[in-house]
Amino acid sequence: MHKFWKHLLAQLCLAVTVTGVAFAADTDKKLTDRIDAATAVVRELMATPDKGVPLWVAAKATCILVVPGYKKGAFVVGGQYGQGLATCRNRHRWSAPVFVQITGASFGFQIGGQSTDLVLVGTNHKSMDDMLKEKVKLGGDVAASAGPVGRNSQASISALANAEFLTYSRSKGLFAGLDLTGDYINQNKDDTAAYYGRDIHYSDILSGRTRVHPSARAFVAAVSQLFREGRATK
Repeated sequence: MHKFWKHLLAQLCLAVTVTGVAFAADTDKKLTDRIDAATAVVRELMATPDKGVPLWVAAKATCILVVPGYKKGAFVVGGQYGQGLATCRNRHRWSAPVFVQITGASFGFQIGGQSTDLVLVGTNHKSMDDMLKEKVKLGGDVAASAGPVGRNSQASISALANAEFLTYSRSKGLFAGLDLTGDYINQNKDDTAAYYGRDIHYSDILSGRTRVHPSARAFVAAVSQLFREGRATK
């Protein structure tokens, strides 16, 4: 009987270990897929300068936040809108990414039920300070405005001067300025800790003190290239 219980305990421990490993693998894949999707969105921005975020806006970027590919059916009023990631610029380098989520009570960016991407461009150094907070309200704690679209959208420079974040959506390959007033940006501590393998403060990541994981290098490189292309047009 004693051997039976020892054997049963060993089997239970093995089952828990295998389950834990499988869960960790699923989490890693989920986060890596999110990073890859965000990278694709940034590359699309660079491929469509006449129909996307203007390069003169990209040239002023201090932080970039991307929420890739979520559909209307995935949301409920007052529930979670989407998961994404953000990086901020420190002198001439862009930081490793942190994981964020956007919540609110509007379906404004869900265009025709199609998969929609969100891009938020921080336009001054206060944007990074705002990203370090637990939770910020767009249009309340943080000045936000629907971003101008296209290479020649100089008429909206006043919006750039007053907003900490310019906000965009992409549906069916087309980018448009988007009003996210009233929505919230939250830190996603669980996903950030899972990705880096420990509980790490956002400031240690966004300030550039954390190395970029191999799976995030393409995302950071794409954001850096977008910024450099913007600077080259000035």
